[in-house]
Amino acid sequence: MTSYEPVQTSNRILMGPGPSNVHPRVLTAMATPLVGHLDPEFLAIMDQTQEMLRELFGTTNRLTIPVSGTGSSGMEAALCNVLEPGDEALICVNGVFGERMSDIVGRCGAELIRIDAPWGRIIPPEEVKAALQQCNPKVVAIVHAETSTGILQPLTEIGQLVREHGALFLVDTVTSLAGAHVGVDEHLIDICYSGTQKCLSCPPGLAPITFGPRALEAIHRRKTKVQSWYLDMTMIERYWGEDRSYHHTAPISMAYAFNEALRIILTEGLETRYARHERHSAALKAGLTAMGLELLAQEGYRAPMLTTVGIPDGVEDLVIRRRLLQEYNLELGGGLGDFKGKAWRVGLMGESCTQSNVFLLLSALEKLLSESGYTVQPGASLSAAAETYL
Repeated sequence: MTSYEPVQTSNRILMGPGPSNVHPRVLTAMATPLVGHLDPEFLAIMDQTQEMLRELFGTTNRLTIPVSGTGSSGMEAALCNVLEPGDEALICVNGVFGERMSDIVGRCGAELIRIDAPWGRIIPPEEVKAALQQCNPKVVAIVHAETSTGILQPLTEIGQLVREHGALFLVDTVTSLAGAHVGVDEHLIDICYSGTQKCLSCPPGLAPITFGPRALEAIHRRKTKVQSWYLDMTMIERYWGEDRSYHHTAPISMAYAFNEALRIILTEGLETRYARHERHSAALKAGLTAMGLELLAQEGYRAPMLTTVGIPDGVEDLVIRRRLLQEYNLELGGGLGDFKGKAWRVGLMGESCTQSNVFLLLSALEKLLSESGYTVQPGASLSAAAETYL
């Protein structure tokens, strides 16, 4: 009979685009004894989780829940619940995740209208305004922090334009939630989703999502059934509401972990947490620039939690990332799409967003790049980073 060893993994320093490192309290929460998904004790945890999640999203929306599934399930739930065959959807595309939303629109049988911007650049509000004058979309969707490029998209003006036009404003905050201000109600966002594995520093497996009153009205006015039974909010909302009607078995242990992650976030304080991401991001970017490396996201709109940095000519992407993992126990992300083989994606998310991680990565890159033939002034990146902390 074959004998199998228990699972063992290295305690990596996760500085890629996700997942991020997880607080020990979150891992401990996952070992809490199971109860049933309709047990009164679990229902109380659900209520508390919803209350904390509303505070994090910045909303009073009744239907604010974690969907069972990763961030991509949140994306699909957001779109497939409000789009029906024949509807128009205006999707803003400047990276991989705008492309994914576009794909889902087609799968819903809706008509796709795109606004495209170069990778690493924001979607200008004036282009959204011009597009709205030429079409009548039911939904306008955009990515807040594009994980493939490191752009942080301004939302205020676009939210106002969409509301004035009468469309639903849908925002992807998978990378930004808990690392930067989202403000669902403030920015007139009707549907907003995220993922647990990035700035929330929780294992992947849940997709926080919120539907505002206008979005719920659109869902309840549908002429056709939601194409996904599993993600149908007309049924799921009854489980999370007063009815507590069974829909599917909730991932109990992940719910424990998410609840604990939210408690950690709110104890730190949202503004304090956002400032921490800004502070360490500024140090990282200063250090990378001091090494002569190019920051690929548009200046003035660079996300604090995800930095894309160009790979110098003559330096092999996989060699550097492999050595970082083997010699420093540090994970870095490679580029996607237009940036594949041309960029590294550096995550400073949640528990991974620390001063020690910034200095570790910069010192490691100085050494490895120098050994790869790229000219680096020893200590320059560390000095530049240190100056930002003064």
